Amino acid sequence: MDRLVGAFGFGLVTASILAIAAVAFTLQFGITNILNLAFGEIMTLCAYIGYLLNAAGASVWLALVVGAVAGAVFSALLNRTIYALFVRRGTALWGMVIVTIAVALIMQNTLLGLAGPHNFTYTIPPATTFRFAGLILTSLQLEIIGVAIVAMLTLHMMLRYTRLGKAMRATASDPALAQSCGINASRVIDLVWIISGALCGIAGVTLVMNTVSFTASTGSDFLVVIIAAAIVGGVGAPYGAMLGALLVGVTSEVAAVYVNASLKNVFAFALLLVVLLIRPQGFIGRARVAKGVVT
Repeated sequence: MDRLVGAFGFGLVTASILAIAAVAFTLQFGITNILNLAFGEIMTLCAYIGYLLNAAGASVWLALVVGAVAGAVFSALLNRTIYALFVRRGTALWGMVIVTIAVALIMQNTLLGLAGPHNFTYTIPPATTFRFAGLILTSLQLEIIGVAIVAMLTLHMMLRYTRLGKAMRATASDPALAQSCGINASRVIDLVWIISGALCGIAGVTLVMNTVSFTASTGSDFLVVIIAAAIVGGVGAPYGAMLGALLVGVTSEVAAVYVNASLKNVFAFALLLVVLLIRPQGFIGRARVAKGVVT
């Protein structure tokens, strides 16, 4: 029982990081219909920028803020300078998948060439260990959970109670109708890339804060779990991504304790397979109406 409770605690930390990333990923896809497979590389880039600051003496929390800004700026530029150009030329959904894969490969190999095939580690002050009801978590892990809670609550408030949130939901549902109702879909999409990019940067930095080290391929390795969480919850549904992250995060960590740590991603995909067989649209997602890529 102690092992199960301990694994659940680690699962909460993994789920927190995964929720930030999966919500950002599903926001991008839900509103623009672009399956951005370069998402993991952007996470790694932001983590590396944070590492450079941290190695220069900055605190890890300043690295987190700068990583979020870098993710927002780079994601917006990536859409405007590459993705939007292909969309305007009529590139369809699966064509855009190939484009994002090409961008991911270019980014990963560029970062590998600049940083080298080394392991990088953040310098983090010693953390205090807390024990509660069988859970054993460090102060750093609790802070990561807190960052995820604040990010999710902020996103919830924005989606539900702001004009931007309403415009985002309208654009995701029917971009042509939203445009005809006076919503500037292009501006909304730009803001979506900025917001999701900031979340991507936060996810990248918190991911490497929670691991011993990272390399140029860390983000791309984590991307497969992000996609699993997004699909389990319902592709295009931010609240579904939160639920999917919790299920995938806890399941994978429990499997790591009771079976084999190297197989935890296998269990994440086993959960994905079960959900797809029972409810193909995910727990919260609805059956998607086919639509073109939006820009």
